[in-house]
Amino acid sequence: MEKVIDIEERIPTLRERRRRRTNRKFLALLFIILILLAALIYSQSKYSEIQTISVSGASIYDDEKYIEASTLAAGDSMWSFNSGEIEQTISGLEWVETAAVDKKWLTGVEITVSEFPSIGYLENDNGYQKLLSNGYAVELPVETVDGPVFTNVGNPEIRLELSAQLERLDSEVSNMLSQLVLTDGETETADVTLYMTDGNEIRAKLNTLAEKLNYYPSLIAQLDEGQNGVFDMEVGITFRSFDDVYGPPKEAADEETEQP
Repeated sequence: MEKVIDIEERIPTLRERRRRRTNRKFLALLFIILILLAALIYSQSKYSEIQTISVSGASIYDDEKYIEASTLAAGDSMWSFNSGEIEQTISGLEWVETAAVDKKWLTGVEITVSEFPSIGYLENDNGYQKLLSNGYAVELPVETVDGPVFTNVGNPEIRLELSAQLERLDSEVSNMLSQLVLTDGETETADVTLYMTDGNEIRAKLNTLAEKLNYYPSLIAQLDEGQNGVFDMEVGITFRSFDDVYGPPKEAADEETEQP
């Protein structure tokens, strides 16, 4: 019977190479087992749970409002939620423009929101509501009014048109706006009356408000010092003093009457 001879067993170099290959396979298998074991231990430990939830960018509502909307809570698994789905949920809030949800390290979640900016205050029977650029009126009481007031602007479509017009205003002009009153109509061509911080009154159409109002600084520069009145911008642009529009003040009229 012919005897089979294992060449590798007789050659030390080949035998050592085969031993190293076997060791590498063993170490690779051991590494995989340890990784799986660590993952199992991690998933059962508190280090796989949410321990902190932070919110940045919130100013209209407090942080708890956003945490509640996210449906996340301390103790939940870090891997049991989809960040994209929660971002969509928070972005669906009427006052939120964008939202991002990020996992921080092993136990933290950070919610970053960008809210629609405020354009002024909506006047209602109970006081004022902050009005945002997307036409949303914030359902929170207002303690201090530090911007323009909008009156009779209850229609959401009108509020959107108003927001679009205000966005096109030069900052110099928008800073001079004290109050806007919708006086007639419920469409984009509604009549509005504006009261400016310098004492003048403006009558205009809503859909051409920005186009006409951006001329305001150059118009008032042509007035005599101390002169105030009404700018009519509904069709062209004309100016009449308050005396011409409303008559002289009562005190002045009384004085004229008393003179012999």
